Amino acid sequence: MTEPGTGSDLANVQTRAIRDGDHYVIDGSKTFISHGQIGDVFIVVAKTDPDARPPHRGISLILVEDGTPGFVKGRKLDKLGLPGQDTSELFFQECRVPVTNRLGEEGRGFAMLMTELQPERLCIGVSSIASCRRALADTIDYVKGRRAFGQSIGSFQNTQFKLAELATEVEIGQAFVDRLMAAHVAGEDVVNEVSMAKWWTTDLQKRLTAECLQLHGGYGFMREYPISGDFADAAVQSIYAGTNEIMKRIIAQRLGLA
Repeated sequence: MTEPGTGSDLANVQTRAIRDGDHYVIDGSKTFISHGQIGDVFIVVAKTDPDARPPHRGISLILVEDGTPGFVKGRKLDKLGLPGQDTSELFFQECRVPVTNRLGEEGRGFAMLMTELQPERLCIGVSSIASCRRALADTIDYVKGRRAFGQSIGSFQNTQFKLAELATEVEIGQAFVDRLMAAHVAGEDVVNEVSMAKWWTTDLQKRLTAECLQLHGGYGFMREYPISGDFADAAVQSIYAGTNEIMKRIIAQRLGLA
């Protein structure tokens, strides 16, 4: 989905797939594509009707296989966090693929993508809470063993209060995410609530990892301690699958405010 000039504004994608007989000719570029270096098949979001109004009605989904002439994998991007997952650029220049590579009906790509955003954002909520639990557990172990001024830093009131507050927020987030998982499995429309969960849990993850890193002191800044990786990995959670600002916009719309 993501392009150098298009992130949250999906309807504004510039990659085009223009029909030429029994083929589509794809031109454009993508960036921040997860597993771009190792992927064998890509679902490419492209405009099959650039003149469609509103613009999202001109979007279709096209399958492109690795090795297709005109399709080039760009560089592996150097990210702040998530080093185990490659993120890459992709380029398409007169890339011809059969019309049979289209997923679903022409012009229905945007609607198809929207149906998957609820589970995607719910999954991010799940991963955020899981990451919070791991970081919190590591930090509790650390402050029990780390000593300063003749006692463990876990015995200081400031440390206790901070960890008590964070542990409480993790439990609140877990309860909310669990309820939404059950509702989603039951087939309920929880787009509004999932948007709430996505921004709140990812914001919690960023705050929690920052607080836990602080409690590690100088060691938290060292890559050999897991909290440093947790802190770096948390940064992107509020950005992908729709920025947290977009989540709040969706919530406001559902509240009748926009």
